[in-house]
Amino acid sequence: MRHSRAWHYGIKMDKDHGKVIGVQGQIVEVEFAENPPNLHDLLILEDDKTTKMEVVRSSGPSTFYSLCFSKTTSVYRGARVINTKEPITIPVGEGVLGRVMDIFGGDLDGLGQIKCSERRPIYGEYPSYEDISTHQEILETGIKAIDFFSPIVKGGKIGLFGGAGVGKTLLLTEIIHNVIVLKKDEGKSVSVFAGVGERTREGHELHQTLAEQKVLPSVSLVFGPMGENPAIRFLTAFTATTVAEYFRDVLKKDVLFFIDNVFRFAQAGNELAVLMNTIPSEDGYQATLASEMASFHERLVSAKGNSISTIEAIYVPNDDILDQGVQSIFPFLDSTVILSRAAYQGGFLPAVDLLSSTSANLNPEIVGELHNEAAPRAQNLLKEVVEFERIVSLVGEAELSPEDRLKYKRSSKLKNYMTQSFHVAQSQTGRSGVYVPRLTTVSDVNDIINGKYDEVSEEKFMFIGSAKEILNEQQKPR
Repeated sequence: MRHSRAWHYGIKMDKDHGKVIGVQGQIVEVEFAENPPNLHDLLILEDDKTTKMEVVRSSGPSTFYSLCFSKTTSVYRGARVINTKEPITIPVGEGVLGRVMDIFGGDLDGLGQIKCSERRPIYGEYPSYEDISTHQEILETGIKAIDFFSPIVKGGKIGLFGGAGVGKTLLLTEIIHNVIVLKKDEGKSVSVFAGVGERTREGHELHQTLAEQKVLPSVSLVFGPMGENPAIRFLTAFTATTVAEYFRDVLKKDVLFFIDNVFRFAQAGNELAVLMNTIPSEDGYQATLASEMASFHERLVSAKGNSISTIEAIYVPNDDILDQGVQSIFPFLDSTVILSRAAYQGGFLPAVDLLSSTSANLNPEIVGELHNEAAPRAQNLLKEVVEFERIVSLVGEAELSPEDRLKYKRSSKLKNYMTQSFHVAQSQTGRSGVYVPRLTTVSDVNDIINGKYDEVSEEKFMFIGSAKEILNEQQKPR
């Protein structure tokens, strides 16, 4: 039997006090001789009340691992800790709109304490099966490649996958612009943004953009940036999820939930698992990866008549889509958008891999008959032409048969048509952003495949909005 080490440092502990017995990075191991803490209880260092720790698992009969949320310079072996017997709670409600906060609900925007009438634990309960509802209403983004190949419904989840520097955050920001800024007068929903392990600069720019567009009062932002320790980064997703749940369940709002970046959530969990000597699973990730992903994804659902629609950016390390940290996210998504480095280097924006991007919402009951038929036709055309591309790169189009040449040209027009000028990139590209309705995209793709634009050169389709722009240009008097 393992003996308690309660007296090792000459400090007697009462029922609500424990003692530090080890520190490893952000993991502090504590011991309670009796009255052990519960999972997620918040501990405070007696010598420094600003040092807070959360109990995450047991390491022995009377010892526990806890996450430290600040620098561990003031933590030492033998230091006394106080069990608050409460989990982390955050402010919720109307008061968090227009504000930027950390995982404790503290302000990060310099506007003072966030005022609220209620606080809630960051670990909410999953909705019961009876309370979960489904929606079949399309959530239109105005981005052609997404609305056509990877449509999202209200209450659904879409993932934007890509390696470093291929435009994930840019695409996410354009979706925020199109769904929040351009539709701000509708006033039917609120938005929550979770910045998990990304750059502080990007968060600051997003906050400035939302303020300039006068939509900040309908958005709540929760940041755990790249410079923070893994404990903070890991819990940021749970804090933002709690804010979204309150809007859905209590204020009866439809919620748009944005998170950048889900891979950083998995990565932070892995860093913590290593410090707790957890035996790794596939690819060296923590064995609890799948359950950690489920712990916040399964809370982001439509319930009690209101929806949470989730748009996620996911970093793909080394452009390896088979990385286990990336693969663990796929089961929770309805739609996926895969960003391609080859497309990015070819000058396509957004750099979407049109063949790999998919959606479970491509059925006639949701998107309609025309869209349901056009999407597989478009992808089949793109697949057929893949084998032609090597021939063309070596010996040119002349070696293709007339029929294959026609398919190759239509495929090129289709790929060029899916490029788009973004509102949020206007200062870099010099092109005005454009919003294209989904049904316009479906009609244009159908026309391209059916040969309506066979006499138009492929270059004309780059960075246009609707294909009507080409026809209007041709009809102008010279």
